[in-house]
Amino acid sequence: MMYTTASLVYSVPLYVQIAEGLIGRIESGELTPGDRLPPERDLSNQLGVNRMTLRRALRVLEAQGVINRRHGVGTYITAPKIDRQMDVVFRFTRGMQKRGYTPGALLISVEQIAMDAASARLLAVPPTSLAYRIRRLRTINQEPVLLENYTIPQTRFPNLDHFDLQARSIYEIMESEYGIAIVRARQSFEPVIATPFEAELLKVRPGAPLMLEKRLSYDNNELPVEAGQDRYRGDRFRFITDAAPFDMPQHTSLQPAYAESSPELDHAAKYLTPQNSGASPRQSPTSKQGAPR
Repeated sequence: MMYTTASLVYSVPLYVQIAEGLIGRIESGELTPGDRLPPERDLSNQLGVNRMTLRRALRVLEAQGVINRRHGVGTYITAPKIDRQMDVVFRFTRGMQKRGYTPGALLISVEQIAMDAASARLLAVPPTSLAYRIRRLRTINQEPVLLENYTIPQTRFPNLDHFDLQARSIYEIMESEYGIAIVRARQSFEPVIATPFEAELLKVRPGAPLMLEKRLSYDNNELPVEAGQDRYRGDRFRFITDAAPFDMPQHTSLQPAYAESSPELDHAAKYLTPQNSGASPRQSPTSKQGAPR
């Protein structure tokens, strides 16, 4: 049996279209960070949809970090996501200061551990060598956004735990106190979900989306410096990279797929169509070879 392209096109659910329409209003500048959405009853009437459909749309937006639903208070448009360039070694303190945020750190734990064979091989030290395991919670404007987890060989950084690891950048300590600078890193990124422990620290619900960055950093002698496993809040960061263009056939055209239509949807579309198309847009598993900023 031969299938036509049209037979393979599925209707987009109404709640998804409602969510995408609200995102369009945000990206157009019609809705801005901090704006409070109308109560559910009013918004469902404006959109011409029932409240169950609206709630499904709002759950999608909440999972994407686009809105913040505060019980008993209301639903608000969140701040734009922070761009995290994937092809650089990200220096949190410096990067947040350049963006106009006030970075902070809370030291969760500092341990001296005997490395297992895999960790020792990764960091090019003998098995059972001692290392510092450092966990920190990073904040911007006092909001927790990132959990850092460093494994740093003690042989290269003796007495590292004597320094103020809460108030100072670890990379800055390495450079100024030990004369060792990171010049590149091998990094991978993959989505994970927050454990109850991570969720409590990051002030998100258990199971909330996080981005896990695994990193092995090197100095200018190509010696490993530190191994990191950092977890970013998925609702506060987006991860971007530059890609080289690729060739496309000159005469290729893409035909639009038609979504479901109904009087309910037609009414919603009038409300969701952006009114200010000239406004600036909302800012908002791969492996990369990073170079420092």
